[in-house]
Amino acid sequence: MEHDHDNDIFNRGLEFDLATLLQRRRVLGLIAGVGAGVAGLATAAPALAGTAGESAAACRTIPTETAGPFPGDGSNGPNVLTQSGIVRSDLRTSFGTGSATAGGVNLTLNLTVLSAGTCAPYSGAAVYLWACDREGRYSMYSPGVTQENYCRGVQAANSSGQLTFTTIFPGCYTGRWPHCHFEVYPSIARATTASGKLKTSQLAFPADVCRTVYATDGYQASVNNLARVSLSTDSVFRDGYSQQMVTISGSPRSGYVANLTVTV
Repeated sequence: MEHDHDNDIFNRGLEFDLATLLQRRRVLGLIAGVGAGVAGLATAAPALAGTAGESAAACRTIPTETAGPFPGDGSNGPNVLTQSGIVRSDLRTSFGTGSATAGGVNLTLNLTVLSAGTCAPYSGAAVYLWACDREGRYSMYSPGVTQENYCRGVQAANSSGQLTFTTIFPGCYTGRWPHCHFEVYPSIARATTASGKLKTSQLAFPADVCRTVYATDGYQASVNNLARVSLSTDSVFRDGYSQQMVTISGSPRSGYVANLTVTV
């Protein structure tokens, strides 16, 4: 279907998205009163709690990792960050000219962004998250999905440093442990090009959960790929992954909820 790019609200760029997002927040603030959260935050992340040792661990800066060959941030080919629609919480369906929905087990990912040194919540920090689909393909790059942009999106942290993405559990492709990529930016307004990022890293998933998910329909190729790699041999996680391993609960039927603290 032909799109009228001059009138299509889904193609006006990040500036339009930001203005729309701010307007929605003001409206929600009037309705909900004091304490209104970030618009689009589907599931609140759990508050940080625990021992002093746990707090100290959370304050360690998350390791810097490669963005890989398919970032979609303009550093290696296309830049999805300038497209209207990229600021969203649900990443399962493509936006704009894309039309596909990624199949797979549902995954809710709660991130808490903290400032290094102070360990204070990084209010307003923006996280760009991307991952492969169930078949191990990256939208915008892999054959068959070059016109799609699912499993990619940006969210801003609320006053507690928390934000949420809804996506699908990624597949396992040859040579890599199951993971998601992400970049952290100081704000939504700065999240338009890779040059403005504060941190690039990756998060990992526990082996037992991966095996359970990959026993479901559509993940068949991931079973053999997972059997040929381990956290100790993975090119990214073999030097340590304690700050990048999510805590996770759920089931393939109900979906999974994963949590991670990201200090930048």
